[in-house]
Amino acid sequence: MKIVVGADHGGFHLKEQLVSWLIEEGHEVEDVGAYRYDQDDDYPDFAIGAAKQIIDGNANRGIVICGSGVGASITANKVNGIRASVCHDSYSAAQGVEHDDMNILCIGARVIGYELAQLIVESFVASNYSGGIRHQRRLDKIMNLEK
Repeated sequence: MKIVVGADHGGFHLKEQLVSWLIEEGHEVEDVGAYRYDQDDDYPDFAIGAAKQIIDGNANRGIVICGSGVGASITANKVNGIRASVCHDSYSAAQGVEHDDMNILCIGARVIGYELAQLIVESFVASNYSGGIRHQRRLDKIMNLEK
């Protein structure tokens, strides 16, 4: 799977670990930064960068990491076609994809550690949108808001 990953200073170190691990797992990873730790960088720059890669068809899914995951989620959801959510458990990460066609996982590096982040990312990547009638009906309502 082609996965785009981005993080600000709050998520930089976790991003570096997850990128290496995702590559080891055989995924194609596009890293949209930060490329070095900079305490003055801003999460919207990386959330927007990841979202654009998905919208442009350059990635299937995205992972954006900041301190809490909240700012990244708010930002990514401003881009039409993006369905991003903060998930700090594997159930939400899987169900977000299966029921809501979530395409960006947001993680708070100041909330969870590397091992849990791996489990959550595994669930996110392994899940597929169900296409169920009720799920599609709900997704259509959400997508109509973007028009």
